[in-house]
Amino acid sequence: MTLPRFAPMLATPGGLPPAAEERLWSAETKHDGQRALIYLPGDGSVLLRSRSGADITPAYPELRALATALPTGVPAVLDGEIVALDDRGRPDFERLQARMGLAGSPAKAASLARTVPAHLMLFDALHVGGRPLVRVAYADRRHELDALGLAGPSWSTPAAIVGHSAAALATTREHGLEGIIRKRLTSVYEPGVRSRAWIKIRNVRTVDAIVGGWVPGRGQLGGLPGAVLVGRREGGALRYMGSVGTGWSDRERATLARLLHAARIDDCPFDQVPRVAGAHWVLPRLVGEVTYSTRTRAGLLRQPSWHRLRPDLAPEDAD
Repeated sequence: MTLPRFAPMLATPGGLPPAAEERLWSAETKHDGQRALIYLPGDGSVLLRSRSGADITPAYPELRALATALPTGVPAVLDGEIVALDDRGRPDFERLQARMGLAGSPAKAASLARTVPAHLMLFDALHVGGRPLVRVAYADRRHELDALGLAGPSWSTPAAIVGHSAAALATTREHGLEGIIRKRLTSVYEPGVRSRAWIKIRNVRTVDAIVGGWVPGRGQLGGLPGAVLVGRREGGALRYMGSVGTGWSDRERATLARLLHAARIDDCPFDQVPRVAGAHWVLPRLVGEVTYSTRTRAGLLRQPSWHRLRPDLAPEDAD
C-alpha cells in the first residue's frame, strides 16, 4: 500500500495553561532525541523519515522489527522520537549523536546498535488501517495509537496525562528530563506547522542558536574553540545573541573545531559585527541548543551555556 507522506507537526514554546483550561490539555514528556515519522505499509517493511524528510531507516536497524508488531496487513503512519537511554533510563542526546548521520553507513549503524541501542518513543498516529487521522482530534488519535499496543524491546508508547500539566512538568524536573509538551485535546494534526495547539515547556530556558563565528581558546586550547558566537534569524538577518564558552565536553569541543574550520569564511555573517577580539567567521549553518538565564534588553543571552549540537536542525528551522 502506498502511504501518504507527511511533514511533522511542530510545537511552539510557551508556559502552563490557566487553571480553568487545564482539562482541555494533555501533557506528554518531551524527549531529548531525533524526531521521526514511521511509515508501516503493512507488508513487513518500515521506513523512517527525519524531520527534514530524509530516509534514516538504515541508521536504526533495531527499529525494523516494529513492522512485525502491527497486525498483518494493517498499514500505519506514526509519529515519534528516537532516543538513546542512559544508565538511568533517561534520554541522552550526546549518546544518540553517535547513531545519527549513519544512514549511509549501515554496517557501522548495526555495530553501534549493539552498544548504543536506540529506542523509539511513539506519541501520535496519522494514518491507521487505511484511514487518515490528521483531521481527527488529538484525543482520538491517541486512542488509536494506544489501541495498537506498541510496546517492545526498542519502542514504547509513553502515557499522556490529561489535566495535570503542572504536576507532569514537576515530575520531569525531578527526574532530570527535558520538560513536557502540552497538546490541546481537540486539535487536529497540522503537518509542517509550528502550532499553538502544541506547547513545549522546558525546565530551563533554551534557544536554538545559529553559530556565526568562534574565538580560539588560550593555552592548551589553541586551535580549538574557546567560545562560539551565536545568533538567530530575525527579519532575514542574523542577529547576534552573544558568546558561548561553557557547557561542552572535550569530545564536543573537538567536533565543533572540525566543523568550524570546514565552514570558515572571510566576512562576518551577523547583521552587525560584534565587538569580539580575534573572532573567526563561519557559514551560518550549524545550529546548537544553548541554555541561558535571561536576556538583556539588547537581546543578548545572560549566562549562556552550550547544551548540544543540533545536526537534525537546519538554520531556517531554528526556533
